[in-house]
Amino acid sequence: MIKGNLGTLKICQNTKLYKMLKVLDINQKNSLKKLEFILSKRKLSQNENSLRIKKILAHVKKNGDTALIRYEKKFSKIKFNIKKIKFSKSEINRIVKKIDKRLKSSIDLAYNRIKKFHLKQKFSSFKIKDKYKNEMSYIYSAIENIGVYVPGGTSSYPSTVLMNCIPAQVAGVKNIYMTTPALGSSINPAIVYAAKKCGVKEIYKIGGPHSIAALSYGTETFKKVDKIVGPGNAFVSAAKKEVFGDVGIDMVAGPSEVTIVADKSSNPDWIASDLIAQAEHDIFAQSILISDSRDFIESVKKSLKIQLKDLPKKKIAEKSLKNYGLAIYAKKKQKVLEAVNIIAPEHLEINSLKYKNIIKKIKNVGSVFIGKFSPEAMGDYIAGPNHVLPTSGSAKFSSGLSVSDFLKRHSLIKITKTGIERLGPSVINLAEHENLRGHANSIKMRLKKDN
Repeated sequence: MIKGNLGTLKICQNTKLYKMLKVLDINQKNSLKKLEFILSKRKLSQNENSLRIKKILAHVKKNGDTALIRYEKKFSKIKFNIKKIKFSKSEINRIVKKIDKRLKSSIDLAYNRIKKFHLKQKFSSFKIKDKYKNEMSYIYSAIENIGVYVPGGTSSYPSTVLMNCIPAQVAGVKNIYMTTPALGSSINPAIVYAAKKCGVKEIYKIGGPHSIAALSYGTETFKKVDKIVGPGNAFVSAAKKEVFGDVGIDMVAGPSEVTIVADKSSNPDWIASDLIAQAEHDIFAQSILISDSRDFIESVKKSLKIQLKDLPKKKIAEKSLKNYGLAIYAKKKQKVLEAVNIIAPEHLEINSLKYKNIIKKIKNVGSVFIGKFSPEAMGDYIAGPNHVLPTSGSAKFSSGLSVSDFLKRHSLIKITKTGIERLGPSVINLAEHENLRGHANSIKMRLKKDN
């Protein structure tokens, strides 16, 4: 029996509860392979028909606004005639006035904190000169045009605008264009206010994979961009994957996920609330608990049942927890570390007294939240670091969105006569070793005595 804020929780053997958060004993033989299998099942469930996406992209590329309107009517079930697919300045100003004052104040606070953190990420160009007076420089310059996709409807988040636009703004991106599903439904004033605050140049009213095509190739209304960032559903993610190469993208991100390391010192009610916070995002979201206490796991499961009762997005959260929720029982710290590094979670909460020993050995993670007063929800909105993070195990090889994602790097090389005379022979040796006689000759021509 463990106590929490919701009262004393008895360990319960409710069958439905067990289905909601499956338990994996990672102390057993081959349990790590079983964990990898569980994680892979979620990835497979997100695959979409790429042929369908390719058809949409090609149609928009060829037919522009006409194709955009056709797909928007089809997917959003719009029956009226569409005239404007871009917000006018007067519309934007009118919408912004509708924002609640307290919400406006919260957005202002979040904006300032996020911008302050990202200002520390700015890079400086540099130049070096060697003893032969050769000059080598590294230059940073901002991408000129970026497109930001912001989900609409039930997933309409001003925080998405801030997290995607602020690093671009700090990097010095000249033109930020934003698109969000807004035809046939009222736009969230908070999204428009956040966009205006971030200096977004134009806001389009289209969503879905067809809007990704419009940003990639341009239409009569949409401006063509150089890179697209921002989250979306499986179709949007698939479209971003397809256009990569024609434009840059931030990442092919999947649904949100959290892994929480907790022990007997943790509050089961708090941990349950953090698991639910991720689960309510999407039916494909994944919430994982790792603990060295079976009793604690059971108490969290009991608390989940109680807290879900009055949740507005109860059905989404329940489906997420039932299909992809997982509790991992790990007796030893080494097993905890192995599990976390295999999962490579987007968000990791360490709600344990011995967190320092764990942090040192975590290699694969998007963002880490330390201690009982650092729920992941703080990072989603106002802490400062970016909440656009690698998902589905991609934290093994990638990082969260930052100012560097909106910068290009190129080098400048100026070799002197003395420099090529002293360094050239080594270049010739290397080029001839690689059987690249043309490379060697381009140096030899400059080393002739009559030059």
